[in-house]
Amino acid sequence: MKSSNDAGDESARRLAANIDADPASQAEAAPGGWAAWLHRPGGLSATGGPIASRLGQVSWAMFECARIPYVLLVTIYLFAPYFTKVVIGDPVRGQIIWSAISSWGGLATAVAAPFLGAIADIGGRRKRWIFVYTVIMVVSMTALWIATPHASSNEILLLAAAIIAANFAYEFSSVFHNAMLPTIAPHERVGPLSGLGLSLGNLAGVILLGFMIVAFSAPGHVDWPFVPSHPLFGVDQAAHDPERLTGPISGLWLLIFSLPLFLFTPDKPSAGIPIGEQMRRGVRAVWQTVLSLRRYRNVGMYLLARIFFNDGMGAVLLFGGIYAAVTFDWGPLTMMVYGIELSVFAVLGGYVGGWLDNALGSKRAIFVSVGGTLIFFCLSLTMAPDRILWFIPYDVHAAPINAMPFFNTWPQLIYLGIVNGVAVLITAGYANARTMMARLAPPEKMTEFFGLMSLSGTAATPFANASVTAMTALTMSQRGGLLAITFFLVVGLILMIFVTEERAA
Repeated sequence: MKSSNDAGDESARRLAANIDADPASQAEAAPGGWAAWLHRPGGLSATGGPIASRLGQVSWAMFECARIPYVLLVTIYLFAPYFTKVVIGDPVRGQIIWSAISSWGGLATAVAAPFLGAIADIGGRRKRWIFVYTVIMVVSMTALWIATPHASSNEILLLAAAIIAANFAYEFSSVFHNAMLPTIAPHERVGPLSGLGLSLGNLAGVILLGFMIVAFSAPGHVDWPFVPSHPLFGVDQAAHDPERLTGPISGLWLLIFSLPLFLFTPDKPSAGIPIGEQMRRGVRAVWQTVLSLRRYRNVGMYLLARIFFNDGMGAVLLFGGIYAAVTFDWGPLTMMVYGIELSVFAVLGGYVGGWLDNALGSKRAIFVSVGGTLIFFCLSLTMAPDRILWFIPYDVHAAPINAMPFFNTWPQLIYLGIVNGVAVLITAGYANARTMMARLAPPEKMTEFFGLMSLSGTAATPFANASVTAMTALTMSQRGGLLAITFFLVVGLILMIFVTEERAA
């Protein structure tokens, strides 16, 4: 059986043989300097079309730079712990409510994602859909400013609606954005470009978290020469303004850094089909594709595996920051430094994901990245202020091991080292999973299959989060609730054994 690389190369050679090209123009040297960024190179993309310019490819990756800070600032490191500890006022009840909000958003996404993907395949263009979801994200993120301490029931409902809308639009933008990847890059560049996007996104998170530390959270707490004596712009730390600002700042960042995608990344031409007809054909296409998964057995098995391991990784991200903040009683300043630390390693993870793809192939890369995430996540749950790896006791009254105002005990430092491994491997896992679909899906159904991939990424979310909710309520323990995540990672890896890395015809 041929590998995906061999199949991709043969497909490219067959397509190239049918293209009438001027030999003189093929031999013409590519321009240098800034003009090289605008020059479209020769050859074919992974789906057989023209390759985007270097600027177009980097602009595609920049959209990850624009939207990933929302995940880091809001759903992991700052807003989610603030929501559970302060807005709700009870960490256990807050974890239950936060997971319920995520479940409803995942359910709505799971229902609609493949239909929208099919509509985009029929209509052709993807960027106009991404624009609509970008606007929804910006508005929803800005609305998180209303999250005041000990919020009323009505305020919590409004916050829940804003979070669900933001998550909904975030996931749908992923469907169309991911589907553009194999249409703008050659086969050998799909993996590295996917990793570049995730690395740029995490680098953006580092920049924003660093700015928020210096401008809002560190003043008055640390005596560093580059930190002002008071928070900038009249921000009130006692009113939890730094945490409430995570949404509006993420929205502004998204608004600015999404522009390169719309300006420089080429889109498929419009098919000239009215939107109503696109919707009718899209519904029929999804139903036919679901039925045809009997013929796309390999892709179907991959989607089934991804249902489990993707939701396991998503739950690790969703609840990891909450677990750290509550277990070690970390405040906003420490959580921001924690977020920067992990984001730096996540930047490395994007490159590791691309390297693993090219060195091992996407399937083996998934085993390394997802399996490593499982191991490091289990190790993280064995850490607490009074114990190391569960069995080694630690005196909580021992003198600090360094002069820093945070990460000054051995349990905290060892925990930080463990979750750095999680950050590298989980980012690599997301890059590997996206590249795997780009190498499996038939070119003419690329967006539709990425819609099904979005479905596979969110279909089990209600079950994954419900499992955490049920286990948390049953054990009345955050650690006990998070043990449910390991089931999804293990099952996903077992199912990946039956997946073959080859493009569907």
